[in-house]
Amino acid sequence: MDLLDPKNDYVFKRLFADSPELLAELISAVRKDEPPLEVLEVLNPLILPEDLDGKPIELDVLARDETGRLFNVEVQVLRHPRWSARSTFYLSRMLSTQLDAGQHYVTLKPVVGVHLLDFDLVEGHPSALWQFEMRDRHDPSVRLGDELTLFVVELAKADRWLRKRDDEGDRDGDSANTGSMSPAGSDPDAHTAAALQAWIKFFKHWKESQAMSDLAYPPVQQAMKRLQELSRNEEDRYRALAREKALYDELYLLNDAREEGRKATLLRLLTRRFAPVPEWAAQRIQQATPTQLDAWLDGILDAPTLEALFQTSP
Repeated sequence: MDLLDPKNDYVFKRLFADSPELLAELISAVRKDEPPLEVLEVLNPLILPEDLDGKPIELDVLARDETGRLFNVEVQVLRHPRWSARSTFYLSRMLSTQLDAGQHYVTLKPVVGVHLLDFDLVEGHPSALWQFEMRDRHDPSVRLGDELTLFVVELAKADRWLRKRDDEGDRDGDSANTGSMSPAGSDPDAHTAAALQAWIKFFKHWKESQAMSDLAYPPVQQAMKRLQELSRNEEDRYRALAREKALYDELYLLNDAREEGRKATLLRLLTRRFAPVPEWAAQRIQQATPTQLDAWLDGILDAPTLEALFQTSP
């Protein structure tokens, strides 16, 4: 059986919105320095038909814990422009919409984002787990408050680190690095670290039966069982495929719009420097590849003539 990808946001929501106990385990693993969640209520369990089309709607999971804190949990496989602005906006909106006119701020409940990204958010940095919140720039030990917090896990980067660690453990004969990811002993730090590592392996290696069988961490075992059930359901398979297609169609349109914008920018710059731009040059710009556009944009300041610029085409 070909398993569905748990990083497909339709599949992700079916997995965790239908199983609040798994959602609580995932959040607790990511927030590894915080007390574990005990009670969780999913606020948006339904998936509406419009959530699967090509509109920029995110299939996130909204939840509330026993203290009233609000959680926004989601997975993203594609890097979107202005990712940080979008994430901050949605978390801020969850905070601001809690109050109606005249209500006191004391009734506000903290908002926590838990975002799993299958791309490198901070390229070149070794860390794969981030906690963003409002702290003083010069003295980070001073925290303004707990109203907004965003936890980010870079899945691809974390998986690369885990594989490197496991490979080094194999070479060194270190059994501590090659065993299962089940929490061992009574050390709570070891428990939460192993839990997070197990979830990372689940999201990155769900297709590898041996790797999954080695994970003796019960919540991940339960998630695998649930994933198998979803994968056997034809309607779920169709909906997951429809959602994947819509996301890639959206990305294609964004990339296409970005390339058209670069072509327009190049044509405008050429007009400023070499006006008028002949028809043959405009046609070459419209037919150019992204690599050619890069070369022409880089060389426009130094090229003595229009013809010399186009000779730099790779």
